[in-house]
Amino acid sequence: FAPHFTVAKMVVKTERCAFSEFLVFPGHGMKYIRKDGQPLILGSSKSKSLYMQRLKPSKLQWTQGWRRLNKKALVDTISKKRTRKNTKVQRAIVGVSLDEIKKIRNQKPQEKSAARAAALKEVKERNKKAAAAKKASAKGPASKGPAKQKGSTKGANQKSVGR
Repeated sequence: FAPHFTVAKMVVKTERCAFSEFLVFPGHGMKYIRKDGQPLILGSSKSKSLYMQRLKPSKLQWTQGWRRLNKKALVDTISKKRTRKNTKVQRAIVGVSLDEIKKIRNQKPQEKSAARAAALKEVKERNKKAAAAKKASAKGPASKGPAKQKGSTKGANQKSVGR
C-alpha cells in the first residue's frame, strides 16, 4: 500500500526582459531605471547594450518581438478562431407572403418567362382600356353642344367708341 502524495511544484517568480521578452529567472538579469522612473528588467548584457543603443527589438531576428511581427511564434498552439457563417433569413415583404416568394424563387426559367409575358400582356390590355376610356370621355363633352367662346356676350363690358 503506497501513500498518495501530491507533488507540489515550486513557484518561481519570473520576469520578462523588456528588450528580448525572454524569461528572466531570479538572480539573473539586471534592473535598469529610466529617467522617467520606469524600471526595466533586462535579461542579459547583450539586451542592455542593444537597448542603450536604442535599437528596436522588432528589427532583430532573435527577439520575441521580431518573431511576433513575422508570425513565427507559437504557430501550433494558437489556432485560428472559427467564425460562424451568417445564415441568410428570408422574410416576407409588405404585400407578398413568404410562401409566395419561395414559390416564385423555385419556379423554372420557362415558367418565370411565361408569367412575365402574361403579366406584360395584362398591363398592355389595361393601358389600352384606359386610353380608350380617355378618348371616349374627351369626345363626350364636345359633342353635347356648341362651346361658349370668351367675349361673345353682347352689351356686357363693351367700351363706347366715338361718343
